Amino acid sequence: MKNGNRFINVLVPLISVLLSFLIGCIIMAALGANPLTALQALWKGAFGNLRNVGTTLSRATPLIFTSLCACFAYRCGVFNLGGEGQFIMGSVVCCYIATQSGIEGLPAIILCLIVGALAGGFWAAIPGILKIYRGQNEMIISIMLNYVATLFMGVVYTDWLRDGSVPQTVPVPDASKLSRLFGLRTTTAFIIALVVGLLVYYFLFNTSKGFQLRAVGLNMTAAEFNGFAVKKYILYSFIVSGAIAGLGGSAELLGTQFNLINGFAAGYGFDGVAMALIGQLHPLATILVAIFFAALRVGSTTMQAATGVPTSVSDIIQALVIVFTVAGLAMVKLPEFKALVDRVFSKRKEAV
Repeated sequence: MKNGNRFINVLVPLISVLLSFLIGCIIMAALGANPLTALQALWKGAFGNLRNVGTTLSRATPLIFTSLCACFAYRCGVFNLGGEGQFIMGSVVCCYIATQSGIEGLPAIILCLIVGALAGGFWAAIPGILKIYRGQNEMIISIMLNYVATLFMGVVYTDWLRDGSVPQTVPVPDASKLSRLFGLRTTTAFIIALVVGLLVYYFLFNTSKGFQLRAVGLNMTAAEFNGFAVKKYILYSFIVSGAIAGLGGSAELLGTQFNLINGFAAGYGFDGVAMALIGQLHPLATILVAIFFAALRVGSTTMQAATGVPTSVSDIIQALVIVFTVAGLAMVKLPEFKALVDRVFSKRKEAV
């Protein structure tokens, strides 16, 4: 049954992707375009050459951070929907240090990344503390804090750190920018994201603390009866997940955006939640899902230029992947479906 569950968990996202692309092809055909030509253009736009690959990985980097943020919190059974706010707070503090401290170069980069992670962790600790000690709903609080962070960032780039008459902050000094990889658009921020993903995976699945955190997520009541410090793990998961998002905000500012402006980080938090769910809350799978979504977004521009298919078709495919995956995962948890899987795998064992 365990192998059957793993097989089903892998199969559901794959079927969801295939169904989404099938519907997307039908829409393309209805618009008068050749679906195969459109898909070829989509692939070429995302992975056709090194430059496009670099753009795809650059677009995937912030999504990796916010999806890992959601993944870590969800593994402890708590719902951190404030990844976007934590991402923004990390970038705001990073921007202040990079532009106002007078420190440049590698020391500035290291300091900015550290303080960005601390800012994100602090912002995430707020809903964690309120949940533990006041019994408040962490989903509502974390969502509201997203708006607070966005408005706070607005004050920063329109007033406190405004660059003259332009509603944006002073750009990060060139010496404090993250270096590009092989001359491509992607920077060392992508490497940092991969390292964070590997560390999250190792912690969750290869350490005793990670096992206890996952045990709390599976059943908080049972974990508490077995002597686990449930409240500590809940707060810990919020802080760490927020630190991951805050680190992502710092890396995005130093590697790609270079200044705060209207619309910075918009949608990253909720996109990360969706990608974490599609990736089955597995850190490595979540990284692949983030790259897949980034490829759809980057390739859709080339697809539109080559075939006339609007980029909104790519958005539809992304939405369908989320809908089908969530619906599929809900279906496989039904007792009737589990019983069916048991019977199928039992017959296979008997046949062998």
